[in-house]
Amino acid sequence: MNAWIRYIVVGKIYSTVFYKNKKVYDFLSIIFSQPRPAVTLNKPGSSLSETQYSTLPVTTMVRTMNKLLLLLCVGMLTLSILSSAAVAYGNGNIFDITHKITSELPTFDSKSGLGQFIWLVSSIKNGSIANVSEFKLGTHTGTHVDAPSHFFQKYYEKGFDVTTLSLQALNGPALVVDVPRNKNITAEVMKSLNIPRGVHRVLFKTLNTDRRLMHKKEFASDFTGFKKEGAQWLVDNTDIKLVGLDYLSVSAYVDAAPTHHIFLKKREIVLVEGLNLDGIKPGKYTVHCLPLRMVGADGCPTRCILTA
Repeated sequence: MNAWIRYIVVGKIYSTVFYKNKKVYDFLSIIFSQPRPAVTLNKPGSSLSETQYSTLPVTTMVRTMNKLLLLLCVGMLTLSILSSAAVAYGNGNIFDITHKITSELPTFDSKSGLGQFIWLVSSIKNGSIANVSEFKLGTHTGTHVDAPSHFFQKYYEKGFDVTTLSLQALNGPALVVDVPRNKNITAEVMKSLNIPRGVHRVLFKTLNTDRRLMHKKEFASDFTGFKKEGAQWLVDNTDIKLVGLDYLSVSAYVDAAPTHHIFLKKREIVLVEGLNLDGIKPGKYTVHCLPLRMVGADGCPTRCILTA
């Protein structure tokens, strides 16, 4: 409903500016090579005539302006649909590909989403000098990284937590690729993507983005992810050291453990999960992901951006 109200407002502005404003109309008349229609009215007691612009016949210019208005409305509708897309900053050169942490955010194997995660422990309203909050989150909430300790007990015991992840892998030139829809990422799919040697960071945009799964609080076990043979093909045939995906796990639900084992076994590949790739086009970017230095954490919510 709010979108339609905006369209009505735009229509009113259009009518006021283009139909009733003499200077604007004269300017547009010149552009479209249309004579400005006029009705001469003589005011009582005045020798001067006044031209009335409030009512105009249908001309080529008017029809053209109607088309422009239609395009404007379509553009506004598109913006409304993409209002949750990755936020662009710096004249569109910086894209925030991190999902906001909200109570509606999906969590693994949950139907009810994250729920309340932050609350005030002191507040100005209740007499404190400042507002101070506490929050409680799982280490794999929203956009996050996985540490080797996530799936290997030996790595957990040896302290291979998120503080040991390679910042070099998490930051640098990256490739965003479009995965064929309605398919998990198998060896066949990996071959079809033709990712060349020398590419070290790849973000996989899948059907998960089209389905807007990260915007739905109920966990979807049928999300798109890597099958174990796809993961093995990546390890054996590419130079990729950063794997990013647009849902809560890089691996397909039925292959969670074996796929993670393949990726994390050598501690050379960093996994970034839950990326917001809404509106991000395939191509070359620079990625920056910085997880908190949380000692002992097997994962950590992470702020990720792309620059173009």
